[in-house]
Amino acid sequence: MSDALTATGTLTGRGIRLSRRNLDAVITSMMLPVMLMLIFVYFFGGAIDTGTRYVTYVVPGVLLLCAGFGSASTAVSVSEDMKGGIIDRFRSLDIGGTPILAGHVGASVARNLLATTLVFGVAFLIGFRPSATPVGWLAAIGLLLAFITAISWLSAAAGLLAKTPEAAGGFTFFMMFLPYPSSAFVPIETMPGWLHGFARHQPVTPVIESLRGLLLDQPVGNAPWIALAWCAGLLTLAVAASGSLFRLRTR
Repeated sequence: MSDALTATGTLTGRGIRLSRRNLDAVITSMMLPVMLMLIFVYFFGGAIDTGTRYVTYVVPGVLLLCAGFGSASTAVSVSEDMKGGIIDRFRSLDIGGTPILAGHVGASVARNLLATTLVFGVAFLIGFRPSATPVGWLAAIGLLLAFITAISWLSAAAGLLAKTPEAAGGFTFFMMFLPYPSSAFVPIETMPGWLHGFARHQPVTPVIESLRGLLLDQPVGNAPWIALAWCAGLLTLAVAASGSLFRLRTR
C-alpha cells in the first residue's frame, strides 16, 4: 500500500508536469467555461427568467461544465500513454495499473481545482454573491471534489477503451453536452415535456441543485444524498471498468 501511494503521488506529479507542457489545452479548458459563463450571463441572461439574478443561477452549472471539460482531457492523456509505450516502462518498474490511472486522475483533480478557482473569481467580478455558511462551503467543495473524481475516473476508462487519442477526445463532447439537458442554464420546467424525465434524473442535475442550494444557503432536501449516490456509483463503475480494461490492454 505504501509503495502504491508513493507511485500514485509520483505519477500525479508527472501528470501535472505534462499539463504544464501542454499549456494551450490547459488554457482552453480554463477559459472556455469562463467564456460560456459570460456569454450566457450577458447575451442570454436578460431573456431567461429564473426568479433570481441569472449569474447567481448559472454559476453552479458552469462549475460542472468546467469540471466535465477539464476531466475529459484525462481520456486523451491515458490513451496517449497506452499508445506511446510508456506503460511497458512503468510495468518494468513494477508499477501496477491502479497507480498509473490514479496519477492521471490526481492530475485531473489538480487542474480542475485551478480552473474552478478561476471560474469563481470571474463570477465574483460579474456579480455572483454566495451566502453559504462555513459548513455549506465545505459541503459544496466536498461534493464538487466527489464529482470531479468520479468523472475523472470515468474519463480514464474512456481513454482505455478508445483505440487512439483522437477517438478519446470524443469523450470531451459527451462531458460538454451533459450539463445542457439539466437545470444548469434554464429551469427544467421550461424544457419540452418529453425531456423532463431525463433532465431531472441524470447525474448532473442533483449535483447542480445541491451546489446551488449550498452556495446560496437555501434548502437542498435530499439532493446532496442523491448527488453523492450518483458520484459513488459512477466512481465504483469507472474504477472497476478501468482495472479490467487496463488488464485487457496490457496482457
